[in-house]
Amino acid sequence: MKKAGIISVLRNENEEYKNLEEEHKRLEQSLKEMNKKKYLTPDDEIERKKIQKQKLQYKDRMARLVREYK
Repeated sequence: MKKAGIISVLRNENEEYKNLEEEHKRLEQSLKEMNKKKYLTPDDEIERKKIQKQKLQYKDRMARLVREYK
């Protein structure tokens, strides 16, 4: 099965994958909102980095679930 097919199956059958994907999208939206600002305070920069790291962790976990499904 190809990657797209596996992702489709996981979206429908794997609760963890669905939750990770939803959270990843939520974090992506938060980053987009943050990037609209002309200036980020030092605290904003720290928060932005935290969001980026968390988003990457979710993406890595989703990729691992896809690999494990194969």
